[in-house]
Amino acid sequence: MNSGSMGLKRPDTGRSRPVDPLDGLTGQARALVGGEVSSRELTERSLARIEATQPTLNAFRVVCAEQALADADAADRRLAAGERAPLLGVPVAIKDDVDLAGHETPFGCAGEHRAAECDAEPVRRLRAAGAIVVGKTNAPEVGQWHFSETEAFGATRNPWQLEHTPGGSSGGAAAAVAAGIVAGAMGSDGAGSIRIPAAWTNLVGLKPQRGRVSTWPDAEAFNGLSCYGPLTRSVADAALLLDVLSGNVPADRHHVPAPAEPFATAASRPPERLRIALSFATPVGAPGKVDPEHRAAIEALATTFAELGHEVETRDPDYGLVGAALIPRGMSAVEAWLSEREVDRTQLEPRTRVHARMGRLLSGAPLRAARAAEQPFRRRMGAIFDDVDLVLTPTTALPPPRIDHLKGRGYWATSTAASATCPFAWPWNVVGWPAISVPAGFTASGLPIGAQLVAPAESEALLLSLAAQLEQARRWHEQQPPRSH
Repeated sequence: MNSGSMGLKRPDTGRSRPVDPLDGLTGQARALVGGEVSSRELTERSLARIEATQPTLNAFRVVCAEQALADADAADRRLAAGERAPLLGVPVAIKDDVDLAGHETPFGCAGEHRAAECDAEPVRRLRAAGAIVVGKTNAPEVGQWHFSETEAFGATRNPWQLEHTPGGSSGGAAAAVAAGIVAGAMGSDGAGSIRIPAAWTNLVGLKPQRGRVSTWPDAEAFNGLSCYGPLTRSVADAALLLDVLSGNVPADRHHVPAPAEPFATAASRPPERLRIALSFATPVGAPGKVDPEHRAAIEALATTFAELGHEVETRDPDYGLVGAALIPRGMSAVEAWLSEREVDRTQLEPRTRVHARMGRLLSGAPLRAARAAEQPFRRRMGAIFDDVDLVLTPTTALPPPRIDHLKGRGYWATSTAASATCPFAWPWNVVGWPAISVPAGFTASGLPIGAQLVAPAESEALLLSLAAQLEQARRWHEQQPPRSH
């Protein structure tokens, strides 16, 4: 198998460094328990980084400085009293599509919005684990695009190269973690919105099994396409954050059994010898062109898996017409979100208004047919797992576009560009199965490349175990973007 040299290129000298324990969620939690640092110190450092980077990165839509410092002081008192919780005193960020009590949830949309009366369930779980929420991060309007730029809140930029996007729709969350503002963030993924920005910012981004993380106060998110999950530098941190977020409330539409052991335990143990399918195929109707540097990076990763003792073969999932099951669910979900939140549509971008109008047309019989098609697609796409344990693909087909590349463009031009750039992630949202993006190298110009690993239902532990083994070989958590912003 051709290992390729282009995808293996590391960034410029000075971007790789020894790991600081305080860079990660796990290290920060351990240091807090050991008394090596206070939550106040960590939170002040995070808030200072927000202030320093907001003019350039624009990762945050709102910063909760006063509340975060009060929560940090309370965490320090609890720690001093001997209390323990998984993230007690650790600063984190959340994406702006999730309710935070006392704050609006505009999700990229201009205008007036109702303040949330209570935390969404995953935010409640973060707080119960002791995490300090420092702010809500930027996203495109209603999470539609593979970039995080809006007329209302500006453009969020990539810490690796400021003229490029960090991706979307969890672009602000990814930028915050990649720039070292926080060690971890909660994003959401309805068609790749965690995995795409993870790929473009050299992070680990996990889309969990549907139903693993509660979406309450929504019984399901975006017609079952979307779920909440972690964005972190390391696999261990992603596993820790998933352990904290996991769980349901009775009113959730989707439930899955609790794992047999914590995800953090699975991530600490190497997997058995696995069969891995390498695939560059895209679903019917999605462009199939993959940037040569991305292809070389994924092939090199496949070679690494083989060197680790795994069996790698070229084999493609049978996607069929899975796009027909995505479009009505996604479009009607945009319309429903705008209606439920009573958003002023006159202030939306024209392409969002077009999206919503089409969603209205697809909200009846087409939506019901799309949902009914899910089980047949599970059987069709899942047939590959009769012969292999996981599927390896690029996370994206192309590198991150430049800021304003699609500014002012209409719905069709924007959606066509999104389809060509990101054709690999969204099919797995239709069937609801877990997938993870891990760093796979850099382009010759120093932009990160991501690889996607996909497994069948309820296989997050397997993904985390393999990703952790790969991380030990590749050491991506030792790489960081320049601190010129």
